[in-house]
Amino acid sequence: MKLQQRLAKQRWRRRNHVRNRIRSTGRLRLSVFASNRHISAQIIDDETGRTLVSASTTQKDLGGVGKPHSNIAAAKQVGKTLGERATSAGIKQVAFDRGERTYHGRIAALADAAREAGLDF
Repeated sequence: MKLQQRLAKQRWRRRNHVRNRIRSTGRLRLSVFASNRHISAQIIDDETGRTLVSASTTQKDLGGVGKPHSNIAAAKQVGKTLGERATSAGIKQVAFDRGERTYHGRIAALADAAREAGLDF
């Protein structure tokens, strides 16, 4: 098996392991995606398959598409905005889905900012 295929399989297994543990809680899922240039988060209802609330650095009010926003400050802003939008939509409790990423750096900053904005996880 080639190296890229093996790494892709490991990422897939890690992502699904985290996601399956979260789905068993019965809560809404706060899913985070971090690329090299941007970071985004969304709250998903897995029963209906719908995104209820989202925030991303590609949105105009959080920086736009023009330049990269992949630092901790941008992650904190996304987490704060997501938390505010969720509490205004009546969402209080979620389960944090970090995907295949470790809970460190930008991912942890987003989670901490969302907690400060009123989300419970």
